[in-house]
Amino acid sequence: MVAIQTGRLYGIGVGPGDPELLTLKAFRLLQAAPVIAYHSAIDRESIARSIVAPFLRGNQIEVCFHFPRALDPEAAQASYSEAIRPIVNHLSAGRDVVVLCCGDPLFYGSFMYLFTRLADRFETEIVPGVPSAMGAAAAIGSPLCYQNDIFSVLSATLPAPSLRAQLINADAVAIIKLRRHFDKVRQILSDLDLLSRAKYIEQATAPDQKIIPIEDVNPHDVPYFSMILVPSQTQF
Repeated sequence: MVAIQTGRLYGIGVGPGDPELLTLKAFRLLQAAPVIAYHSAIDRESIARSIVAPFLRGNQIEVCFHFPRALDPEAAQASYSEAIRPIVNHLSAGRDVVVLCCGDPLFYGSFMYLFTRLADRFETEIVPGVPSAMGAAAAIGSPLCYQNDIFSVLSATLPAPSLRAQLINADAVAIIKLRRHFDKVRQILSDLDLLSRAKYIEQATAPDQKIIPIEDVNPHDVPYFSMILVPSQTQF
């Protein structure tokens, strides 16, 4: 009996929202793959898939997987492994699988959880994508940092003291995962006299992109794909 050669796993970044930001390499692999996989919340469509929908052939196998939220890391292990089982089955059967990931696969991307579980079992290739912070800066039209400036990416879920300390020590900042933490972040920015430099954007580069003055943002209507940028004060 001839052993079946396993498929190759690809993690491709699809960028922050604009389909035209997909790289040529990602487009080529997307068109060629027999299996396309993507993450979504249980009650929502996959944003990654919606970005590349115009480029799908229509005859590819699609696998949608869900990762549980807010689980203890130890308790999440079994759930994550179970969620990606269909991908493992396709790879084991010799089919290449392209996994879509918003932004960049290894920059807060859902693909990281597949990579840590599968890269030692299957040949894996990663195709970088445009990270959300870079897409947001371009959409706002604001340079982020110059020369020796320190640029930090911070999660709004951090405790207020940690967030405050990080903001004090950085020249330029992108704050992600705002949602219900928006009020906390806005108050800290105000306390540190950074509010005048802060820029708020949601759905950066996507058709429904919004750039809103930070003082006008409704804290009860902040989507997951939103961000605050605090650009550097350095000027050249």
